[in-house]
Amino acid sequence: MKMMIYDEIASKVKDVLPKKRYNHSLGVAYMASSIAMKYGEDYERAQIAGVLHDCAKYLDDEKMISECKKYGIEISKAESENPQLLHAKVGAYYAEHIYGVSDEEILSAIRCHTTGKPDMTFLEKCLFVADYIEIHRTQPSEPPLDEIRKIAFTDLDMAVYLELVNVVGYVKGQEGQTLDENSVKTLEYYEKLIKSRN
Repeated sequence: MKMMIYDEIASKVKDVLPKKRYNHSLGVAYMASSIAMKYGEDYERAQIAGVLHDCAKYLDDEKMISECKKYGIEISKAESENPQLLHAKVGAYYAEHIYGVSDEEILSAIRCHTTGKPDMTFLEKCLFVADYIEIHRTQPSEPPLDEIRKIAFTDLDMAVYLELVNVVGYVKGQEGQTLDENSVKTLEYYEKLIKSRN
């Protein structure tokens, strides 16, 4: 299957996502492509990863699990307890089989955009951070999102680390939520990376 161009993809995503989620996806595509341009990377790939990262987010928990079983997608303990985490893996599957994306790095970026993973590629980091800092986001964080937005354009690894500190700390503070082990491993990796630079 031939991959659609960005405008075709965005139009198709618009047909399945609620308006707020679609606007978020456009925001992530814009932010990811802006970060990529800043670092001299391929902004078109970042843009496609951004607009598709939540392409399965409209599914309810039951459908998310059934899609994973149908397509042989592994479900972790944290994902079984919070099936909405699965939208990343299902989204990567949809990106390939519905939208024609054959670029494995784009698929991997979509697959790990919720938890991250140790030693991410530029595109994986770009999408991971763009999803967190896109302009529609307003959640409280420390340091504040505006500061992380600035850091993302000067030190992407630091932005990844600060995001992970915030996300892992938030989940740990939520009663009854299971922290995905990939997030913990990713935080440990980037914490060591940042400390090794000092």
